[in-house]
Amino acid sequence: MDSLNDIDFKKLASQQKSIQMKMRLLALAHFKDGHSRTQIAKFFKVSRTSVYKWVQTFLEEGLEGLQEKPRTGRPPFLTPEQREQLSQYIKSKAHDAQDGRLTGPDIHAYIVKEFGKYYHPDSIYYLLDHMGFSWITSRSRHPKQTQEIQTILKKFKIETILKIPGHMPLEHIDVWFQLVPF
Repeated sequence: MDSLNDIDFKKLASQQKSIQMKMRLLALAHFKDGHSRTQIAKFFKVSRTSVYKWVQTFLEEGLEGLQEKPRTGRPPFLTPEQREQLSQYIKSKAHDAQDGRLTGPDIHAYIVKEFGKYYHPDSIYYLLDHMGFSWITSRSRHPKQTQEIQTILKKFKIETILKIPGHMPLEHIDVWFQLVPF
């Protein structure tokens, strides 16, 4: 166990990357200088209980006790194997020439059917982001759309529209396109 007087807390704090650890070390430096826990708490704008815990932890466990402890958090609904299976499903459906479009409800239905897990619909998008997928939708295409028609429309001369007399209100003008077979 480290002694309070043997350590230069200010020097240690300047070497730390973690803001939380810097604050704890500086609080201990103030404690070493004789300030009360209440004064330190006011100075750092934290609760007196936090300062008390930092000092107590240091006295019992040393500098190692002040380090951030790993936090468990809520365990994920899907196991790594299930996530991998879902990832493969999404990749295969995305490259499917027939139906290459997946929606959140489609993925939700797959998860329920395959794994029996129920996610909130909004959580599907967080899950996808966590798995490294970005949600991008492509521009929808009409089933009868062809590249040939697009090329013809691009060649349409704007002069045709510009020849419309300026006194004509635009509400009364219709522009029609007709594809003439070659």
